[in-house]
Amino acid sequence: MTANRIDTVLTSPVPERGPRIVEAVEDQWFEKKSARVQGQALGQALIAFANAEGGTIVVGVHGQTVEGMNRQGLKRINELRQASIDHTVPPVRFGCTETECVNAEGGSDVLLVFRVDPGERVHEMKNGDTFLRVGDESRKLNFSQRQELEFDKGQAQYDGMAVAGGHSISDLNKKLLENYREKTGAESAKGILHARSLLTRDGALTNAGYLLFGKHPQQQFPEAYIRVLRYMATERGTGAQLNLYDDGDVKIEGPIPYAIQDAAELIERWAPKRRSLDEAGLFTGTDIVPKDAWREGLVNAAIHRSYSLAGDHIRVEIFPDRIEIESPGRFPGLIDPSKPLEISRFARNPRIARVCADLRIGQELGEGIKRIFEEMRRVGLTDPVYRQGTGSVKLRLEAVARLSAEVANRLPRGSQAVLDLLRGAAMPMGTGEVADALGISRPSATNRLQALRAEGLVEWNGKSKKDPRAAWMLAKLG
Repeated sequence: MTANRIDTVLTSPVPERGPRIVEAVEDQWFEKKSARVQGQALGQALIAFANAEGGTIVVGVHGQTVEGMNRQGLKRINELRQASIDHTVPPVRFGCTETECVNAEGGSDVLLVFRVDPGERVHEMKNGDTFLRVGDESRKLNFSQRQELEFDKGQAQYDGMAVAGGHSISDLNKKLLENYREKTGAESAKGILHARSLLTRDGALTNAGYLLFGKHPQQQFPEAYIRVLRYMATERGTGAQLNLYDDGDVKIEGPIPYAIQDAAELIERWAPKRRSLDEAGLFTGTDIVPKDAWREGLVNAAIHRSYSLAGDHIRVEIFPDRIEIESPGRFPGLIDPSKPLEISRFARNPRIARVCADLRIGQELGEGIKRIFEEMRRVGLTDPVYRQGTGSVKLRLEAVARLSAEVANRLPRGSQAVLDLLRGAAMPMGTGEVADALGISRPSATNRLQALRAEGLVEWNGKSKKDPRAAWMLAKLG
């Protein structure tokens, strides 16, 4: 069940409402709770959603049974409404409404619907425990995870600030906004803007709302565009030796959904291909970098870039042997870019992430990096490489085959990770740097590097064994 479907379910005919909620699958933005849930347990769920991108909690459903809330009585309902004040610090902001339903016994009843806003700071229980919504779970965070969340909450809410320049709903693309309203099943455009926190509590349009639905957001955010570049050779070159095609530099503007769509269409035309026989026995162009991999990278860049950083934009560079995607903003908090699969789910722009999920632009966000790895591995290519600079993150998707099973069996475990690290490095790396980047001991790094050298896959440059400037790099082919 996609995130926007819960809104449609909650506005369905009353006799159908309960059964449809029972069938609804819990996800990043939706959870069901029994009518007997305790205030403390509800508080944990409220915190988890507030610390992520917000969401909806329906109380009064247990398993396959529509319990309803009438039997619980007014005192019990009020206790749940006060769960935020009684159990969370600072109190989580939410709206609570009662929606009619038919309970399991056929009687008229109500469910409690909590709509949780993304928090502006980290929320915790009164005992100090902190939770984060990850997929369909409310996960308790350890100290370092909590610290990471603290570091990033300050910049996470830029998309929730009121947009400057006096822009209002009248400045939005009506066709795009109406399409979104239809997909979510909302009764009005203004209603869904409020529901997705795209309007402030004072009714002002947020940065996220303008970036997503503005007629031309670049009037207020001149660097909020995607630049696609296409090169003739595997190196960029400079000056007179610049390897850029004459028509190979295109700037794509517009609201985020349109920009992603237009950029994807252009990349698909320009992406490097090889001719191969299809099932019909005809020669067709086949992407050498999987489409699903670079598309997920593009979507992640547009959703998670730092829009508060002026003076930079998203760049997609297409080479004959690879695609590189660079976006402004670093990984959240304490994240180690050399271990991208360990990155926990956290959206810098929670409102933008939620709307893009509603529009089915991206898959389950937070699974994006994992999916990129899976797509590359599925076709036998080396793992994606992330490199973090002072103010940006670059993703490199290279059409280089992973080590064959025969070679991999001869090498120490973890040798592929060393190759991937050197492939993505901006310059040669010393043994100690390789060890630190991969979180292994220096002897382990030496063992893997020497084995790769014996296979002719890497080279060592140094004047002597004790040369402090000695470094490793990929072997030159040919």
